[in-house]
Amino acid sequence: MLNTFQQADHGVLPEATPEEAARQEFVKSLKHFIQQGILPGLGPVYRTRAAERFEKEAGRAPADRHDIRKAMVPDTYFQHYAAVNRISQELLWDSVIDSIDREGDALIERTAAATAANAGELRIAEGFEVPRYVSSLDIHCMPGGYVGRPGHDDLRLGALYDRGVFLYAMGYTGPDNDDMGRSVCHYIKARLKGFSPKRILDLGCTVGHSTLPYKELFPEAEVWGVDVGGPMVRFAHARAGAMGLDVNFAQMNAEKVDFPDGHFDLVVSHILLHETSGKAMPQIFRECHRLLAPGGYMIHADLPPFDPMDPFTQFILDNETYYNNEPFWGAMRELDQVKLARDAGFPAETIRFDTAPMAVMMFAQSEAAGYSAEASESVAERDFVAGEFAPGGGWEVLIAQKQD
Repeated sequence: MLNTFQQADHGVLPEATPEEAARQEFVKSLKHFIQQGILPGLGPVYRTRAAERFEKEAGRAPADRHDIRKAMVPDTYFQHYAAVNRISQELLWDSVIDSIDREGDALIERTAAATAANAGELRIAEGFEVPRYVSSLDIHCMPGGYVGRPGHDDLRLGALYDRGVFLYAMGYTGPDNDDMGRSVCHYIKARLKGFSPKRILDLGCTVGHSTLPYKELFPEAEVWGVDVGGPMVRFAHARAGAMGLDVNFAQMNAEKVDFPDGHFDLVVSHILLHETSGKAMPQIFRECHRLLAPGGYMIHADLPPFDPMDPFTQFILDNETYYNNEPFWGAMRELDQVKLARDAGFPAETIRFDTAPMAVMMFAQSEAAGYSAEASESVAERDFVAGEFAPGGGWEVLIAQKQD
């Protein structure tokens, strides 16, 4: 099973004692149980009693995901599901904080040494203004969020995110937590034949999970990761150094990036857009167009849009909006991203949604087939159906190309 992956050590990962590791594994298993053992029961609950109760009270059937939420929230089964889901998220961060607090200065020292090992540039902006859609709440319920307290630039937040997000993903992002970036890289090599970017920018990189595969798979390229969180990019730079990669990181806002026009051949993001806002997204698309050289590509890997989904599926997937400090999670999925790309200047014929096959899925199936090049290619050419956390085997990507 994919979720049996254990996170690979990279030198600045918080080191857990056996007791701490057991707690962390418990949280990961609890999240898996919620997804596999509790969540499937919501469908029968809705069909057999919640929808009927709503229709009796409203005089009509539920029409959309908002109606379904009104029907489900009073139900005891749903309340238990929502409560244990939220509790598991809070337990997740608590279990990792113990390791970080116990290590204390030792973790800081290891991080400093790893930073020195990365020959790439690190830019931290003095007096940087973090957008309110990031600073006003602890996203994912992570204590301190991406930026921490004002004036307190503690890179231990990066260590917390690094370990915590692996547990949140239940191991499905692979040992290096990098499956989304690695999957997009494989997609580029398999589908964008002949495209070999020389300068690559990863927007909203956090600790660089998805940034590093671009340096691995395009080793001659100049790779930059930018994020509004100072602790995130500082830790990202150290993490890259610990993993033997020279990658550049900077504290910058994806809405206004401090690079000249046409500087990059490829601009990517990985689960960034749903962390922004309705006002920020159009500006981010315009900024991508400005930053790209003619013929360059914009690729955003994020959550699938709501429009092809039935209302009950939308309701299930929208729970993060209400219970995990993700205020733009649902609204982002209702925006017409194709129109946003077109309005930003990308030609309509170059804009499309597609699915990047999961790298961990390709690896697992290639292993089963003897890990031959032929097997890898056949897996890469398969048709996958994207889902919420890529359960169908692929990540949803929006692609657009700047006109030559």
